[in-house]
Amino acid sequence: MKELELKYGCNPNQKPSRIYMEDGELPIKVLSGKPGYINFLDALNGWQLVKELKKATGLPAAASFKHVSPAGAAVGLPMTDVEKKIYWVDDMDMEFTPLANAYARARGADRMSSFGDFISLSDVCDAATAKIIKREVSDGVIAPGYDADALEILKEKKKGNYNVIEIDPDYVPAPVERKEVFGVTFEQGRNELNIDKDFFNDIVTENKELPDSAKIDLAIAMITLKYTQSNSVCYAKDGQAIGIGAGQQSRIHCTRLAGQKADNWYLRQAPKVMGLEFVDGIRRADRDNAIDLYIGDDYMDVLADGAWETIFKVKPEVFTREEKREWLDQMTGVALGSDAFFPFGDNIERAHKSGVSYVAEPGGSIRDDHVIATCNKYNMVMCFTGIRLFHH
Repeated sequence: MKELELKYGCNPNQKPSRIYMEDGELPIKVLSGKPGYINFLDALNGWQLVKELKKATGLPAAASFKHVSPAGAAVGLPMTDVEKKIYWVDDMDMEFTPLANAYARARGADRMSSFGDFISLSDVCDAATAKIIKREVSDGVIAPGYDADALEILKEKKKGNYNVIEIDPDYVPAPVERKEVFGVTFEQGRNELNIDKDFFNDIVTENKELPDSAKIDLAIAMITLKYTQSNSVCYAKDGQAIGIGAGQQSRIHCTRLAGQKADNWYLRQAPKVMGLEFVDGIRRADRDNAIDLYIGDDYMDVLADGAWETIFKVKPEVFTREEKREWLDQMTGVALGSDAFFPFGDNIERAHKSGVSYVAEPGGSIRDDHVIATCNKYNMVMCFTGIRLFHH
């Protein structure tokens, strides 16, 4: 198949629409549903991300994509009991395979952003992973293959209209890529940069202790950024992205946005949040929205009389700013990646508030000395990669 006609482009008024190959056949097969233009953008970007994560770490990988940027990415490390609960999979009586762990973590780290995602899997989708996918709101999935029982599970989703794409894992694109904007064709060499453990050897801070686990987290952060709309910053911990800031014009705004998402990930693990008693039958999305409001500044939206009764069995106590700060101060060992240099030390100051211990950035700012000094103040390890990772 050289060409696949689509219903429309980014928006319903953008017709005609198709994906096609100038030479050869398309490397994908649609096994179920009818994916759209943005679905394919998410799928193909996400596939590249998980393929590279698998190569860098040796572990199965998954990504949750929304609007051509990842909302989450993770490798298949086991989940703790706490993680299973905050990712809403603690009630699933099954064995969690490495791939299932990867997707549960990628989907669960930022559930608000991942709602209605497109899923990318590095390995053949198994039944355990398909069972998690079936219960979440998403647009579709791309993988190099599907076990028979997994495909049967996925084809039942959305009354048989769920988008399931199979990609040829051996497909290698042309070394030069092109796109057209306003009738003008842009051409560039593909970004074939290989990110591995040796990518972080140039440590510029006084503290030079960079454990292998931190190298994995930094690799996850930087590979995630390679496929995130710039400017972008990513926080990662324990084998998963926990906060992604995408498409911001200001670097500090990226750092703050990603940091707030990382904070929310950790606040969801606080005993006060874990102990929330929701009314029977509440929808998963409503539960996610309630938690997001409860741990934020607009907590009275869910705690006001007349509101809390529709969400909780028992009215929760306010999670005060002081209590939240005390809990967040316990978060350590977070890795932070940036797709371009930090121009000011304020980014490091903000990162410190979210437990960042390890930093990777290209370097090259006229204020590198100030950024390094700020890292030294907090005993952080920072490495310069020398490589920018802009993606547009």
